[in-house]
Amino acid sequence: MAIVPKRKTSKARKNSRRSNVWKLEVPALSRCGKCGSFKLIHRVCDACGYYRNREVIKKEA
Repeated sequence: MAIVPKRKTSKARKNSRRSNVWKLEVPALSRCGKCGSFKLIHRVCDACGYYRNREVIKKEA
């Protein structure tokens, strides 16, 4: 015999149960070694265009 729920789980009950599982986290920011502005880690700096002390994107000064 299979165990079956007596009533359908409502959308509100289902969604409220799932609501606190999928919280977003603040992205980790680091300072650029070249210009000192904040950037996402493992990404090219938007301000100067450098990544790991190498120029990846040419930016006008």
